[in-house]
Order: sequence, then structure tokens, then C-alpha cells
Amino acid sequence: MGAAEPVVAKEYETEGEEAKKEEKDLEKGKQETNDVAGNNIDDPQEFHVSKFHRLNPTNPLRIVINSSTRVAAPSPSQSQSHTRSTPTPQPQPQPQPQPQPQHQHQPVTLNSRKYTNRISLFLFVLHMLLAFALVCFLVFKGIQGLILESESTKRKEKKVLKYFFPQVEAASFMSIILAFIWQGAIRKWPTFMVHFILWFTFFISLAAGILLICFQRPATDGVGVCFIAFAIGNGLYACWVSHRIKFCCKVLTLSLQPVSKFPDLNKPTYHVLGAGFLWISLWILAVIGALNFYFPPLVITGLVLSLLWTTEVMRNIVNITVSRVIALYYLRGMQSSTQFCFLRALTQNLGSACLGSLFVPSIEALRIVARGLNLLEGEDEFMFCCAHCCLRVMESIFRNGNSWAYVQIAAYGKGFVMASQDTWALFEKEDMVSIVDSDITSSICFLTGVCSGSICVIVVAAWTHKVQHSFTATLSLLTFIIGYLLTRIAMAVPHACVSCYYVCYAETPENRLFDRTIKDRQALLKTGRGS
Repeated sequence: MGAAEPVVAKEYETEGEEAKKEEKDLEKGKQETNDVAGNNIDDPQEFHVSKFHRLNPTNPLRIVINSSTRVAAPSPSQSQSHTRSTPTPQPQPQPQPQPQPQHQHQPVTLNSRKYTNRISLFLFVLHMLLAFALVCFLVFKGIQGLILESESTKRKEKKVLKYFFPQVEAASFMSIILAFIWQGAIRKWPTFMVHFILWFTFFISLAAGILLICFQRPATDGVGVCFIAFAIGNGLYACWVSHRIKFCCKVLTLSLQPVSKFPDLNKPTYHVLGAGFLWISLWILAVIGALNFYFPPLVITGLVLSLLWTTEVMRNIVNITVSRVIALYYLRGMQSSTQFCFLRALTQNLGSACLGSLFVPSIEALRIVARGLNLLEGEDEFMFCCAHCCLRVMESIFRNGNSWAYVQIAAYGKGFVMASQDTWALFEKEDMVSIVDSDITSSICFLTGVCSGSICVIVVAAWTHKVQHSFTATLSLLTFIIGYLLTRIAMAVPHACVSCYYVCYAETPENRLFDRTIKDRQALLKTGRGS
């Protein structure tokens, strides 16, 4: 290191001083070369590496110096001295990357083993334990009332059990059959079924409302008016979205094509619907037992809310299972095991399914209300002055919680909020927000559930009015909810396929599995002809 310090000091000489010494170096080059070769360097300040660089490449001393440089690793100070003595172009400073959100730095993997949204998973498991304990207790209370209570209580429970339980069981079984009929028909004739569901739901819900009004009872009249109002809204919606139907049918047809490659894709649906049927059978016995307990209306309301959350989680378990199977096919060309994806949805991704089931229906409903206010906004500034503000708030909430997130939850094991944000960012990046925003597939699945529920209402209302007319309104509402919920579980399959088509296209638009359908739609929207 001592021999290197004079070299470093010498490097700080100015270029003018080196130019003055240039002629002397040429004259004394031979003499200095001999001095160096003979190790006669008395003053280390006179040593300069640049002189050796001016030696002829065939000079023996140059060869010796180069050889020794290759063999001996230079010290850091010598490396810096050599670099400074040889003028080389300095590399241009590279632009610093923009800071990204923290979650984007995490490695993205298709085989994540992490449990997502653990707090919501804990709450759902706790809820199921409490619900199961409550249901078992209420079933016990119902049996106790049939055996040990007074004659009046026994007659009341026997009446409910005789004229209430069979209709609910029949509605559940009918809903499962209708669910598979709708799903099979949509997979076979997607274009026809989109038109059919839009208008058949209008007629069947209108018929259910008229039937209930014909019974001429206050309770059934109120329920019937609700069905008629919904039928009118359904008809207006069918007319309003008529220009979107063609594109919806095309996307639905394309997104259902990979289903034929997975013959067992419906097995999770069978398992979930079977579990749903058993749970509803036990649940309805608990409702009967609640009549023999304190505060029956409050307990029954809690049971209904528990049933809504549970069946929604069941639907999203099917959604995540199908989404993983189809997403891996699009993203990696893999034919993954449906059973493995189902077990993954029941374990690692169950927390995200629970959180999404709790918030997505409410978020989407509020977003529809905000859009309706925005469309109705006119000259009445007092009534609709907050319409734009409400819409912007709901759009912001929708970015952090939407049904498109289930694809990335299934594929990458992300949490619900992160998956919602990343998915919406992909849509914005590929200019697909207007396309996915106007998609009516979720509306078709919703109307399919309404259609099954309305059919159950017609059958059960006619049956109940014949045998025990005092239960008609209650059973109409209950069987409608059951028919809707069980049908939505089966309709999660086509819904998941369409979601995967959009999300996977936004992630890899150059994928050979996608055609120009979305690009052509974007071109039409830009020209204003596709809106």
C-alpha cells in the first residue's frame, strides 16, 4: 500500500503539467525504462503509471507489467489509481425507479401457502361455531316443546312442523334442480339464455306478485306489490341494457369454452349445494324451535342473517375454486386439479371469501343506488346535489372491494383488499374500466336466482294457501330467499369464467388464448358507437 500512495498523489497533477513533461518523457523514456527494469527508483514521486501505458505493446517491460497485473489482484487503492489514470467514458446515471406500493415488491407466486384475511376467517369460524351451537340448542328446544310442554305449545309446534317444514324442504330441493338446469342451459346455449333470463324473470316475478295479490290478505298483498315493483324494474332494465346484450353473449360464449377441458369442474358445486341443503334442513328446524324460546323475532332474524352470510361464503368458495382452475389455464396453460383448488379455497383463501361475502353485496348495492341517483340528477339541485359526491365515494370504495378480486385471490393468494386494488389497477392500465363496468354477467346471474326464487314462490304459495293460508306470506318470502341463494351457488361457475376472462386478459392481453373481442370493443367505445 506504501507504493500506491505516491501514485495516487501523482494522479492529482494537472493536465498542463503532464503536457510540459511530455517532451522530456520522450527523450528520457529509454533511460527511465532501464531505471525501472533495474529497480532503481529512488524517488517514488517520479513513478507514473501513465508512462507505462505509452510503451510499445511489444516492449518486454510492458509485457512483464501486464502479466503481473493479471496474476496479482490489485488493492482497492491501486484499482482506483489505474481507473483514474486511464481516461474512460463515465457511465450515464440511470434514472431512479419510481417508488411502488409496498405490496408490489412482494414476490408473486401461484403456490402461496399463506392464509389470507385471517381476522375475517377467525370471525367466520367463530360465527359458524356459535350458529351451530345455537341451531342445535334450538332443535333441542323444539323437540322438548313437542314432548314436555303444554298441549297448546305442542299443537302450535306440530302445526308449524306439519305445514311449514315440508314446503321449505320442497323449495330447497326444487332450487337445486333449477340451479343445475340454469347452469347447464347457459353453458349450452349462452346467447339464447341471456335473452331468455332477462325477460322470463320479468314475467315470472310479475306472475308471482299477481298470484299473491289474488289471495287478498294484507300480508300477501304487501309481498305481491314488492314482486310487481321488481318486475317493472326488471323490464326497464332489460330495455336499458339491450345494446350490451350482444357483447355479453360473445364474452360469455368465449369464457365458457375452457370448461369442457375440465369434466370435474362442477364437483365442488355438488358438494357445496349438498352441504347447503343439509344446513338449511337443520336451520329450518331451529327456526321452529325458536318459537319455543325467548324473543322469537330477534332469534329468527339472527338465524336469517347467519344463513345469508353462510350461503354467500359457499358461493364464493365455488367462485374461487373455478377461478383458480380457469385462471391457471389462461396464465400458465395448466390443467390443474379441481379437487386441489377446492381444498385450497376451503383453507388458504377462505378468509378472503368470508370478507368478500360480507362486504361485496353491500358495496355493489350501494353503488347501484349511487348510479341511479346520478342518472336521475336533473334540474332539482336540492334533491340531487350530492349525487356526484356519492358516486365518487362509492367508486373509491369499489376500488378496494369488488367481485373481480376473486380471480387474483384464487390465482395468487392475495388478500381481498389487495386483490381488489391490483385488479382494478390492471383494468385502468389496459383501458378496460368502461368494458367491465358495463358487463351484465353478474346481473344475469342475479336475475337467474330471482327467477328460481319466483318459481318457488308460485309453487309454495299455491300449496300453502291450500293447506294453511296463514303461513302463505311468510313461506313465500322464505322460499324466495332459499331459491335465490341456492341458485346463485350454481351460477358462480359461469360468473367465475367471465371474471377470469376479463382479469386474465388485462394481465396478459397478448396471450394467444384471447382474440380481438375486447380490443374491438375498446375501439367501438372510443368512437362512441359501443356505449
